[in-house]
Amino acid sequence: MLWAVPIYWMLNTSFKTRDHITSTTPQFFPVPFSFGNYADAFTKPGFLSSLLNSLVVSLGVVIVSIVLGFLASAAVSRFRFFGRRAIMVAILAVQMIPGGALLIPLFLSFKSLGLLNSYWGLGLAYVSSVLPFSIWVLRGFFLNLPIEIEEAAKIDGAGTARILRSVYFPLVLPGLISTSVFAFIAAWNDYITAYVMLKDQSKYTLPVWLVSFSTNEGTDYGGLIAASVLFALPVVIFFMIVQRNLVSGMSAGAVKG
Repeated sequence: MLWAVPIYWMLNTSFKTRDHITSTTPQFFPVPFSFGNYADAFTKPGFLSSLLNSLVVSLGVVIVSIVLGFLASAAVSRFRFFGRRAIMVAILAVQMIPGGALLIPLFLSFKSLGLLNSYWGLGLAYVSSVLPFSIWVLRGFFLNLPIEIEEAAKIDGAGTARILRSVYFPLVLPGLISTSVFAFIAAWNDYITAYVMLKDQSKYTLPVWLVSFSTNEGTDYGGLIAASVLFALPVVIFFMIVQRNLVSGMSAGAVKG
């Protein structure tokens, strides 16, 4: 349960006063109990707009990555075409490249395309980073499905679109949920890509907005920690909604590949 200690300390600190936060004597319970840090976080300029920006971008990335990952994984696992193995090797190779190494080429490419300082550009950058993982995980699900299911659907007169929608989609749903969690967390928690791609403060996401608690006059640690708790809540809520299918989805998709 060591992982719970930092979480408890963050919650504990978020309810402390500024004097107790900077004290050299540790306090395991917030006495006196104060909601002042949360009030500072809520009333700080840019909180609601940054929250909305993060939700829009993250949910958009989840939807696009699921749709593209589902179709791409179905193609590379169920269809035979030239270069299929090369595509899978390329997908695996892309996953091995550090994200920081791609940041400058990505910035220059988006600048030439006019996609900087836009939700579309930021969302596209996130999709490009999570899509290889989504395809690789979902491919394992498709490979575990017997080909006889598809053949039976074809005998009944179902076309490719109907098979994907009515047969494969329900069967790989746990994998879609697993990849959606990964995509949401990757888009929600990212700081460096959003900081590089966005210049307008009205378009900042929450990770970039959190930096505003550090100024030339110092750092508001109480407000920063309280805002970090609020920042983590959507991820926790999203995880609680899909937790039943998360573990089974991750394990099932890694059985065969």
